[in-house]
Amino acid sequence: MTLHADLHVRRTGFELAMELSVAPGEVVALLGPNGAGKTTALRALAGLLPLDDGRITLDDDLWDEPPGVFRPADRRPIGVVFQDYLLFDHMSALENVAFGLRARGVGKHTARAEALRWLSTVGLAEHAASRPRSLSGGQAQRVALVRALATEPELLLLDEPLAALDAGTTLHVRAELGQHLSRYEGRTLLVTHDPLDAMVLADRLVIVENGRVVQEGAPTEIARRPRTDYVAHLVGLNLYRGTAEGTTVHLAAGGTVTTATPATGPVHVSFPPSAVSLYPDRPSGSPRNTWPVVVTGIEQHAHTVRVRLSPAPDSSAPTDLLTDVTTAAVAELHLTPGRHLWATLKATETQTYPS
Repeated sequence: MTLHADLHVRRTGFELAMELSVAPGEVVALLGPNGAGKTTALRALAGLLPLDDGRITLDDDLWDEPPGVFRPADRRPIGVVFQDYLLFDHMSALENVAFGLRARGVGKHTARAEALRWLSTVGLAEHAASRPRSLSGGQAQRVALVRALATEPELLLLDEPLAALDAGTTLHVRAELGQHLSRYEGRTLLVTHDPLDAMVLADRLVIVENGRVVQEGAPTEIARRPRTDYVAHLVGLNLYRGTAEGTTVHLAAGGTVTTATPATGPVHVSFPPSAVSLYPDRPSGSPRNTWPVVVTGIEQHAHTVRVRLSPAPDSSAPTDLLTDVTTAAVAELHLTPGRHLWATLKATETQTYPS
């Protein structure tokens, strides 16, 4: 059963008008600048905000269709994880997870047993009696997630689920969240402003600006062909999936990257275009990532020039490699499509984390 939503909500000076679908087992990320309509869309799907027009259905199950049909949040098969988690401070972690089950009529003993099972799946069984204020940010996020999943919702809504975490915690929790979502058989809508969260966690991106969908597709598709300045800025990142063997990552799309941090198994490797340098000849004392490349595209990007590169023959360079250079460098390097150059990337500029 696929969720279909034709969302029309009008407010003073703003109108949300977008169509959205989420299939079973799919993670869709809704991205856009502040005020684009992301939160309005989430609240409409959650049953916290009625539509002015349109309809929301889960297969043949009608949730909202003005003027006569509106099913409130407590009658929709949804789970929600908010940015600040909204855990009940006066309840233990166990009681927080059991709350949704109890609200749906599950007996106290059964609800507590099921809550403990869910906490065990995220490694928090020993914190079952802990109150939210004694949990770390990552632990609180996991409690909020299993509280939402415990009721076995048809639709999981994640509202900036990693925004409250510090940078050091985010990498680990993002990887954990990805693993949980890969096992979830329902539909997931992730609302985020972070392009890395979207690229790592989502199967499909939906970009919203001024209440309208401006682009949607697979992350690689969005990254290859941005259609607005916002999207171009959003995907200003080299991101690859691969398999790590120590400090060498064999990329799924071809090529290898040497990283500073050893790892094993499926990983993501990311680095900004600014970390990639170009030379007319192979540089002496090169970093470990030194590749012969071919220029395949050049475009003005804000105050720099975005250069797209492909591996030269017999090169181990990543595919669709992006770098940003100055306008002066365009002239100095004689940058034109088809030009052969050398690209370098310092291993210390890369980030590697579990996929």
